[in-house]
Parts: sequence; structure tokens; C-alpha cells
Amino acid sequence: MNFKEIYEKSIKNPEDFWKSLSDDIFWYKKPTKILNSSNPPFYKWYEDGKTNTCYNALDLHVENGLGDNTALIYDSPITGNKAKYTFNELKSRVSKFAGALKNQGVEKGDRVVIYMPMVPEAVIAMLACGRIGAIHSVVFGGFASNELASRIDDSKAKILVTSSCGFEPGRTVEYRPLVDGALKLAKHKLKKVIFYQRKGHEIKLNSPMEISWDESLVNAKDTDCLEMNSNDYAYILYTSGTTGVPKGIVRDIGGHIVALKWTMKNIYNIDQGDVWWSASDIGWIVGHSYIVYAPLFKGCTTVLFEGKPVGTPDAGAFWKIISDYKVKSLFTAPTAFRAIKKEDPDGKFFSKYDLSKFESLFLAGERADPDTIKWAENLLKVPVIDHWWQTETSWAISSNCTGIEMMKTKYGSACKAVPGYDVKIIKSDKTLAKANEMGDIVVKLPLPPGTFPTLWNADKRYKENYMSNYKGYYQTYDAGHIDEDGYIWIMSRTDDIINVAGHRLSTGAIEEVLSEHKCVAECAVVGIADKLKGQLPIGLLTLKSGVDEDNENISKDCIKMVRDKIGPVAAFKIAIVVKRLPKTRSGKILRGTVRKIADKEDYKVPATIDDPKILDEIKEDLIKNNILK
Repeated sequence: MNFKEIYEKSIKNPEDFWKSLSDDIFWYKKPTKILNSSNPPFYKWYEDGKTNTCYNALDLHVENGLGDNTALIYDSPITGNKAKYTFNELKSRVSKFAGALKNQGVEKGDRVVIYMPMVPEAVIAMLACGRIGAIHSVVFGGFASNELASRIDDSKAKILVTSSCGFEPGRTVEYRPLVDGALKLAKHKLKKVIFYQRKGHEIKLNSPMEISWDESLVNAKDTDCLEMNSNDYAYILYTSGTTGVPKGIVRDIGGHIVALKWTMKNIYNIDQGDVWWSASDIGWIVGHSYIVYAPLFKGCTTVLFEGKPVGTPDAGAFWKIISDYKVKSLFTAPTAFRAIKKEDPDGKFFSKYDLSKFESLFLAGERADPDTIKWAENLLKVPVIDHWWQTETSWAISSNCTGIEMMKTKYGSACKAVPGYDVKIIKSDKTLAKANEMGDIVVKLPLPPGTFPTLWNADKRYKENYMSNYKGYYQTYDAGHIDEDGYIWIMSRTDDIINVAGHRLSTGAIEEVLSEHKCVAECAVVGIADKLKGQLPIGLLTLKSGVDEDNENISKDCIKMVRDKIGPVAAFKIAIVVKRLPKTRSGKILRGTVRKIADKEDYKVPATIDDPKILDEIKEDLIKNNILK
């Protein structure tokens, strides 16, 4: 079947579609009830099935004779450590640590918070939870104490699995003070803390509350997988909530395995045995879905990389990994490639490595500007695919499904809706938009398997936040349009749409123009308050390495480009060259925070910010340019 036929089947007969796909995973008891729609928006997939996450990730492949295949490759350019684990070896380590968790009193349904750097033990801990039916909640290693505390409190976790430290380029992130701070702040009291001691950075443990990873394995027995109901939860992943209370996205087990396993071949064209690399962090959804679960469900080799696109040691870090391990496809954030492009615009590092086995690059997490995609295409000579999805969905809403049928690229678009997602655009008057009309992007219910059935202990919040503004639809909080060919254009978050003298403009459209300037490495556009026009757009620009052109000339060029391509309606008159853009650790630009600074509104320094000092730099730039007085 071609893409159109598969997509139409998924929308017209979703139960038949997802029933046939469920045959591809291991079940202790196959489901007979495929979709329960009796209580919308709380839909249930594979309700009466019984399976296990860890069994599908490891044991199944061992039973099928693939035990000696490489499951996980670990590479840390920061420490110089490297390791490879076969499915047999990974299963053995996971089984033993599952026994260690049981020895500490962890039972089915208990929550385990994992606060770890990018080390194999983090993956082992996640899979061990799945093995015994515990619900893991991974918190990005190095998050502030109050953020860790809020997740301990909300999940009512029994155990914290953590490390003595993490490493960033040029610095060590000591976890002990962060953990101690969180334990003081948390109202809920943990039963035990397990510390993984990093070599040369061991810490003193405070008995009896604390135990080392190695000590926990003493007397731990190999532990078999537990039969789990399909609608039991695999994990909670918290996102920052607007109210200050984090939202616990939950994932049910059965649908999660079915959907993610299907995506590896159908979206990414990755087969069993291929080497796949997702350059993200296990603390984010991309790390959950595409470092750990999807590739292991499929029986692929997955790469765990403790490093950065630049600075570990240079802008050739990604090419080295692809070359060393014969990576077939890479999935990362556009910001990683913008960082590489900024440091090495001519691709000098690229020419040092053999990328003959490399077939495709997938980008997601922030809109990929056409200039970056074209730069990567010219350098790599492989398809570069921008696709769109969210923490809530756990897998792509729109993409070029390269394993079904390769579609043409439209620069600036995230391609077409993936099978399972019925995507629509709804205008501010609550009517459905026509082709190319801008509006809120929504998905018709029910959402496909593997998405989020609710929020942790917050059904009311789930319904009100996501399912109430547009009845019968999930609100994505992204804005954009769908063109006459069905291509989806994600232009900005809903709150990044700016209103200039009654005209609704997307910041993404202006950023697209600015990023075409030959000197611009990266940019962000925000709408600031204006008494006359309501809002005015301002552009923040970072420049490529080695640019010696005058900043004022670059700003003037950029203003002219926006005027020429978007028109006077944009009222774009301010473009400022800055040293750095404020970003989250996952690479999202903090446009909302910049807008609040410019409008003199109160703002909270986001917990996810990569470096809080950047906000002070931005403030100074705004003052220098008479925007902030």
C-alpha cells in the first residue's frame, strides 16, 4: 500500500488499523478490545491485553536468537569512556537491577524517580522499572532542587536513583547538593536513594537512607518480567506547567509499545539490526522514545552519547559518532545543527569522516528553518526531514514517512500528518480553516495509541487544558496552516502569534526570512507591546563564526529582507545582534521570557534554561537599543 492508502485506512478504520499493528508485539494475552470510547476524552487502547515493556525491549530479541546483537553503544567524549552491550548483556544487567529495586521494597505501581546523567545505568534503571511494573519518572540530570522536589512530591516516589555527578563541557555538575536540596524541600519522604558513583567523583553516603548502585546489586537476584495490563502506566514525564505545578504526562504500556515499534520502520526506515542515533537526553521525551524504547522494541542498536554537538571536543563530534559506529540515521534538534553551522559554516570538520553508511537526518523539537535544512542537505547529501511532535504524543504527529513512501520536501513544512493523526486547523472563530489559512492546530479524537491517555492524578486538568477549547479535538497549542497538498506548516506556539495592528503574524515566518541572511546563524522573533499597533516584532540575531561585517549593516539588511518578503504589514524595524539566545537545555528558544523582559513583566527564570546569565545579557542588549528603558 502507498502512503495515502495507509493513512486513509488509519483514519477511517482506526480499530482495524491498530488491531493489525498490535500483532507485531509480544503479548502474554492478546487484546480483544482494541478501543474503548465509552468515556471521552479518556480513550483506552488494547484494554484487556497483557504485556511488558522490558520483555518487548530485551527478552523477546534474546528468545528470537538476537542475544549477541549489539543493543546499546555508549560513547562519552567528555570522560573518554566507551562501551557496547549486547541484548544478552543488557537483559542480564536490567534483570539484576530489577532485583535490586525489589530488595529496596519497590513493587508494581510504585514510582521511581531517575535523576541521572547520560550513562548506561540510566537506561538500565528505566528498563528495570518496566520489568517489575514500577512507574519511572526521569528528571533531567542537573535540574534545580525545587524542580526535582516538585516531581518527588507529585509522583509520591518510593525511591530516587541518581548519580554522584554529571559532566558538561568544561564543568562537573555535582548532584549531591542538588539532591540534598530537593530532599529538604520535598514534603513527601523517599524510602531510599541509590547513588551511582562515577569514577574519580565518588561521594560519601549517609546511611541508612542512601546506598550505592554497586551495594544495591549485592544479593540482588535476576528477576523475570511481570505481566502488566495494557493500560497500566509505563512512566510519568513531567513538563513545566503554566501554573507552576508540573504536568505529569503518563504513558500506558500496550499502546506505547505498538506505536513506537511501528514508527521505527514506517517513519524512520530503520530495520532490526540497523544502528540508530537519537542525539538527545533521556530527561526529554525524545530520549524516552528514541534513545531507549522505540529502537529497542524494534531490535536496533541505539547510541547513548554523553556529549554536545560542539565543544566535545569540536564541531565534528556528530560526524565522528556517525562514522565510528556506522549510524544509518540521526535524530536531533535543529538547534544542534544551527550550533554546528555557526562554528563550522563551511563544513571543514565534516570532510574528515566517512559517512558512507549514513542515510537520513531527522530534526524535531523546534521549528527547523529552511536555511539550516538546506545547509545540512548540501553538506550531508542525504534527506533532511523536519518532523513535528510533542511530549504529550511521544511520537510524530507529522513527518515524511520514509519507510512507507519518500515524499518531496517543502522547506519550512513538517510534511504530512502521520497515519493515526487526523490533523485540522481551527480559526479564532472556531470554524475549520481552508487550505493555507492560519489557525490553531488540533487533532481529532481519539488520539492514536502511544499518546497520553491523561495526566498523572489530574483527569480534570487533562480535560480542561487539552480537550475543552475545541470539543472533540486535542489542542496542540501550536499554530500554523495546512496547504493544498496536505503539508502541515508549524509556524509558532499559539502564544507566539503576534498581533500587529490587527494582523495576526507568526514569529516563525519572520524568523524564516531572517535565517536566510548569509551572516545569521540563529534568530528569534518576539512581539513586544506597542501603544499604537498593539504589538511590534523585534528580531534577535546571532552570527556565524568568522563574520566580520558591521552589525549595523547586518541589522539593516535583515529589516529590508523582512519588508521585501513579508511586507510593510509586519512593521519589522528592529533587529539586534546578540551574543547568545536564551534556550532550554533541550534547545528551545525562550521567546516568551524575552517578551516578558522587554515588556517589563514579572517572569520566572525557567528551570530548564541552559544558562540563566544569558537573560542578563539580553536585558543589556535591549537597554542598549532603547527597547527597555
